[in-house]
Amino acid sequence: MSHAGLIAADLAAVVVIAFALYFPRHRRRDMVVAILGINIGVLAVATVLSESTVTAGLGLGLFGVLSIIRLRSQELDQEEVAYYFSALALGLLGGITVDPSWLTPVLMASILVALFIGDHPRLFAKTRIQTVTLDVAYTNEDELKERLESLLGARVRRMKVRRLNLVNDTTVVDVRYDLVGGSLESA
Repeated sequence: MSHAGLIAADLAAVVVIAFALYFPRHRRRDMVVAILGINIGVLAVATVLSESTVTAGLGLGLFGVLSIIRLRSQELDQEEVAYYFSALALGLLGGITVDPSWLTPVLMASILVALFIGDHPRLFAKTRIQTVTLDVAYTNEDELKERLESLLGARVRRMKVRRLNLVNDTTVVDVRYDLVGGSLESA
């Protein structure tokens, strides 16, 4: 595939990620900008590095540092991290010509398919994760689990107490659960 074809494939793939997969599912406009920005930036630098005498390692190291800074500046959900790094990977794939020429479009399509399937709303549709603050200090895990299941109308799969305050009589717990019946409709 020609270099122009790789760039076109990258641009088409990032448009699919940002506007067909990410935004309809997560509704964060700021992440659309980040996905597009990181992709185009990586694409531009990878293209320049592939045509220059500067090593690709320098460019990849630079983007690694920039990515860490970006990801530490705001809390991102794991899904958003996946979209972010997928956009980064697509930019690298679009900017560097590899042999055989069919490999790059196949890898780009693989990224899109992985995001489509892995973040599909029907996959584990009733599974949720929540941080819950309760107005009782639960020291007994069985009682805590029973209370959470009653409160959430769900089957608790995993829970982790983050904070137990016996003075103020509160419990903060991360809970992973499956909805039972019609409770807490999908967001």
